[in-house]
Amino acid sequence: MQFSVTFRHMDATDALKGYAKDRLEKIRKYFPDPISIHVVMSTERFHHKVDVNVQLHNGFKLAGTETTENMYSSIDLVSAKIERQVRRYKEKLRAHKVRDLEPLPVVHSVIEEAQPPGDGARQPAASDADEQHVVIKRETFRAEPMSASEAIMQLNLIDAAFLIFRNDQTGLINVVYKRNDGAYGLIETAPLQ
Repeated sequence: MQFSVTFRHMDATDALKGYAKDRLEKIRKYFPDPISIHVVMSTERFHHKVDVNVQLHNGFKLAGTETTENMYSSIDLVSAKIERQVRRYKEKLRAHKVRDLEPLPVVHSVIEEAQPPGDGARQPAASDADEQHVVIKRETFRAEPMSASEAIMQLNLIDAAFLIFRNDQTGLINVVYKRNDGAYGLIETAPLQ
């Protein structure tokens, strides 16, 4: 297991690092495969904040944050939160059937609108459409097969705005996302005809 600690706005101590490692070591009884854990401890006035990010062997991510007036209390609370998430996830895995689908590669690009050269008020032509947008970041990841309810659970565990997955019933790419009203949205692709 890879374990790293970052200290912000405070002195690094082996006692805090060791305590956090001992508390988060409990996750290994649920997942014996190699996992990585990154802990960020920070102080701001009288608030002691601990952020924990856990990467499981299969790519799932767990995250937790706690803030109290004592760093040891924050570590205890966030480790209990992570352990609850791990237990809940492990129970879902036990109840789930074996899938015959393979993950599909998906490319995610961050696109920025390009600034027109000079100060001229030239209107872009239809052929200039590609020049108006610039790709500033591109990453490839795998759309894992899962059900919509599992995708929502994973979305909550990683605390992301959206999650792309492969629907285990249809085999098609779907997207689940958090709506502004607190509900969840599901975008389903249609099969090619």
